[in-house]
Amino acid sequence: MKVELCFSPALYPAYESEDSIVVVVDIFRASTTMCAAIANGAKSVIPVDSIEIAKSYKDQGYLVGAERNVKRVEFADFGNTPSEYSPEKVRDKDVVFTTTNGTHAIETAKGCYRLIIGAFSNLSAIADYCAQEQKDVLVLCSGWKDRFNIEDSLFGGALADKLIQEKGYTVDSDAVQVALSMWTEAKPDLNKYIQQSEHIKRLAANNLLDVAQYCLRIDTVDVVPVYNEETKQIN
Repeated sequence: MKVELCFSPALYPAYESEDSIVVVVDIFRASTTMCAAIANGAKSVIPVDSIEIAKSYKDQGYLVGAERNVKRVEFADFGNTPSEYSPEKVRDKDVVFTTTNGTHAIETAKGCYRLIIGAFSNLSAIADYCAQEQKDVLVLCSGWKDRFNIEDSLFGGALADKLIQEKGYTVDSDAVQVALSMWTEAKPDLNKYIQQSEHIKRLAANNLLDVAQYCLRIDTVDVVPVYNEETKQIN
């Protein structure tokens, strides 16, 4: 079994495989938020790629989480911060969700063999799931508007390291080697390393540094959100 990494949805056609598990990651903040919603009892998360579609669901009475360019969309019930999706608000509810980058990556890869949602918060659960499935793994970084970002790539390195060291995976990918090098340098002090990233500055400008710290915490939830192509839901 091999682990591969795609640094951006724009590159996905070059990596697409009919028989790989695709792990979509958007550390700041969509994948971390989806993991929190599912862990807190949401019946499903329904990812959509546009504000217009999200608004149409809102008009039908659905709860909606919507974010663009770090900010919550005006009509939405939630933004893109994990703590907003508390058990009191989301338990047994379907939540429609759209974000700048994460739901775009889901839309890009949704026709794959199986799509799951990864974050530092469920790192070990993701590694266990992939190993149990005995499938090759492709980490798809959501990035920032189809561009490379540091935080998603670090997760790719962390997951690859765990799969290689603990689960018997192999690697022959330059992208994974780069991510592993990043992870090796960053893991002694992840918060310090991430200060050089572009997105941490966006979060700081919106008073969201405490959210960033939460998003970098490892193994805070034990869920593996899986996208269902037939229902268009994540459960």
